[in-house]
Amino acid sequence: MGALGSSMIFCIFVSLVVGMSFAADPFAFFDLELTYITVSPLGVPQQVIAVNGMFPGPAINVTTNYNVVVNVKNKLNENALITWPGIQMRRSSWQDGVLGTNCPIPPRRNWTYQFQVKDQIGSFFYFPSLNLQRASGGFGPFVIMNRVIIPVPFSTPDGEITIIIGDWYVRSHTALRTELDNGNELGVPDGVLINGRGPYRYNTTLVPDNIEYETINVDPGNTYRLRVHNAGTSTCLNFRIQNHNLLLVETEGYYTSMQNYSSMDIHVGQSFSFLLSTDQNASSDYYIVASARFVNGSLWQRVTGVAVLHYSNSNGPASGPLPDPPNDVYDTSYSLNQAMSIRQNGSASGARPNPQGSFHYGSITVTDVYLLRIQPPTLIDGKSRSSYNGISFVNPDVPINLADAYNVRGAYKLDFPTQPFDRPPILDTSVINATYKGFIEIILQNNDTVVQTFHLNGYSFFVVGMGFGEWSENSRGSYNRWDAISRSTVQVFSGGWTAVFVSLDNVGIWNLRSENLDRWYRGQETYMRIINPEDDIGNKTTLPVPDNAFYCGALSSLQRNHRASDSASPARFASLELFLILLAFSYLNASSSFTYTSSLRSTAFPAKVALQEREESLMSNFLQMSGLEPRN
Repeated sequence: MGALGSSMIFCIFVSLVVGMSFAADPFAFFDLELTYITVSPLGVPQQVIAVNGMFPGPAINVTTNYNVVVNVKNKLNENALITWPGIQMRRSSWQDGVLGTNCPIPPRRNWTYQFQVKDQIGSFFYFPSLNLQRASGGFGPFVIMNRVIIPVPFSTPDGEITIIIGDWYVRSHTALRTELDNGNELGVPDGVLINGRGPYRYNTTLVPDNIEYETINVDPGNTYRLRVHNAGTSTCLNFRIQNHNLLLVETEGYYTSMQNYSSMDIHVGQSFSFLLSTDQNASSDYYIVASARFVNGSLWQRVTGVAVLHYSNSNGPASGPLPDPPNDVYDTSYSLNQAMSIRQNGSASGARPNPQGSFHYGSITVTDVYLLRIQPPTLIDGKSRSSYNGISFVNPDVPINLADAYNVRGAYKLDFPTQPFDRPPILDTSVINATYKGFIEIILQNNDTVVQTFHLNGYSFFVVGMGFGEWSENSRGSYNRWDAISRSTVQVFSGGWTAVFVSLDNVGIWNLRSENLDRWYRGQETYMRIINPEDDIGNKTTLPVPDNAFYCGALSSLQRNHRASDSASPARFASLELFLILLAFSYLNASSSFTYTSSLRSTAFPAKVALQEREESLMSNFLQMSGLEPRN
């Protein structure tokens, strides 16, 4: 074969390799190691759950459509799972990290999650989902950035700042579990942490000396994006920064209509994104405050987190009284009205080029209605339990999706009621039998004595209504059917209701729960089972059982020892691709018959450059997946 024929074959080969390389979305690799460390955020030494030796844990930063590979190493003395609220796990509830979808990771073992952040952007956080472990830490931020081709509806900030707030107990999560198991309440938290640190000493009576507090350093005249998450146990916190407005721009993956707030009520499990303009005169530092809401003020006065916003040209430390929280003692609708003022930015692009408002949810016919009633904890078989519709959920021995895959009978029931039962509450493993491509309405009626937050894994939902009193058919007249915010975690006020719309387009087993850890631990959860009956074999709308799945309960006999290669399907792909690229280079560099002609130079030479760049990226990824090179 002549030189031109060989060159043409090589060009075709290069085109195939480069096409294969760039057709797939990039991979991002992370290691998360769960261990115990001792810290003293409130002045008392205590054991907390660290991630990679850090409390809070490190950030996971990726871009829309990335394939995310996270190797979780459990070095705790009990089972663990990591869950990713707000990350929709399209087609793959196997990666969701809750007991209805995953067998737990035993102590001294590891498990590798692999999922794609398909068509998502925004601010989220991860945390350990089992047995109140989040009350001892193990959480960290999860950020999905826009692709460069998708415009963001505001100017690029000068910097990004992550703030994790949450109520905190000096007792460990195991001690808190014991309290709940004995039928007690957790009681008033010992404080509020900001980025894992205690309060600045704004009051010498309430705050002891030698507390390490958080300082946020900024420069004057800049704009910063603040991503704020409430990773606490059960307390809604009012977040505010002295003398500064908070311009809300995004919440849990959706851009909002941009509005200024002097403070924001952030409920347990919620995430918000603000723009902060450093436009003050910096005569002193400024307080950053997170204080408890909807509680007895005198008993909860110490449950206040205080950090410091420090301008680089500041003239002195923060001093004086804290900025006031909302004055709504006699106006309980203030917080509700604030929540309903958060609207979706219908003209902004989210993860895709089309505007967020192009999905006209308000004109879609509702196919099913679920009214979930929340009651105060009550005794069931001698134990204090929480429930939805009188059913306190008992996690199955075999995760629901594994039970389906292996035809394990009796693992769960598909009989969760659409309305509250007029009967004493019971213990059961009852699951919602939802319809694929249905459009459902969920009404949460909170007859408990505390404000709660509701979360649905695998989805976002439109928050169409809130109110006080009992929900009725007439309540639909107040629904926002035009620009309701879409999110995955929403508050339900005590003595009130919240209504959401959900489009069921994501096949899988999805956890529906209270984010209040005490209520969740006591059984206030269920699952939504969504199956595509036309996809029994093709795996087009759901992925098969992962190669590295853990097995438990009735399927324990299927369990095998996990090796580093058990979860290396991307490594196998990368090694094949890398081999082809190296083969192409071998041909290119060794063949004396290959010459660049004027007709080939414009195609072959750029292809070589592309191959070189891809080879470097693949080599790094391949070494990481093979355990030969540290991961980022």
